[in-house]
Amino acid sequence: MDEARARDVLAAAGVLPGPAELLALGENAVFAAGDLVVKVGRDAELLDRARRELDIAVWLAEADVPAVRAAEPKPLLVEGHPVTVWHRLPEAVRPAEPRDLAELLRVVHALPSPPFALPPRELLGGVERWLRLAGDAVSAADAEYLRERRDGFASAVAALTPHFAPGPIHGDALPRNVHVGPSGPVLVDLETFSGDLREHDLVVMALSRDRYGLPAAAYEGFVSAYGWDVREWDGCGVLRGARETASCAWVAQHAPSNPKARAEFERRVASLRDGDETVRWYSF
Repeated sequence: MDEARARDVLAAAGVLPGPAELLALGENAVFAAGDLVVKVGRDAELLDRARRELDIAVWLAEADVPAVRAAEPKPLLVEGHPVTVWHRLPEAVRPAEPRDLAELLRVVHALPSPPFALPPRELLGGVERWLRLAGDAVSAADAEYLRERRDGFASAVAALTPHFAPGPIHGDALPRNVHVGPSGPVLVDLETFSGDLREHDLVVMALSRDRYGLPAAAYEGFVSAYGWDVREWDGCGVLRGARETASCAWVAQHAPSNPKARAEFERRVASLRDGDETVRWYSF
């Protein structure tokens, strides 16, 4: 889904006043106008996830967890695309830092389970869809390699003994999913909320330190604010490997239309094949 297609869907939905500004384009196209933000999903397969994200937003609001709030309780399905409507957050007062994320994770990890079922964190569940969307833009050998890697890590993750009792998690715990407004940090992008190992939320920042250039001091700030370093856990390497696999496959879906994504996909696959954990990965 490119921007033009997303704008056509947005126009058909008729939920935003006036011209819309594109904020992001990934699995969702995110637009804003006035006091509202609208997310247009890539395809109808994401409809159930959109429903769940709205249920989670209502639950977090009832628990007074600082998080983005839904403007409409149910998603629309417009021309085969799920559409959700949100209240727009105030302008950020500063960029979110890892310690902001850690403080919010502590709040989320202290929550009891909601009155509805949270799915397990399907960290590797999107791999097949992302590779399918990549099509011929990635080699068949690389796609098969990632499928085999996915299967191996899925079994290994299922056999882990956690450090913490499982429960609600954000599922994609990165500072980019925290917005620091005048009232402080709030969580955004709730679509990966799950009921699973708390360690899923913690290994993300460890991988950011190792692969994406997060400074060691910033990582230590995250650990200090949360109160525990996931790298002390025997299962850290398994969760890290699973997330690397998913992160590599996620880039593949953008390869057909974005040469930078294709180059980054090839960089990531090569580093996984070589077993080189020091190769830096980049956004594109």
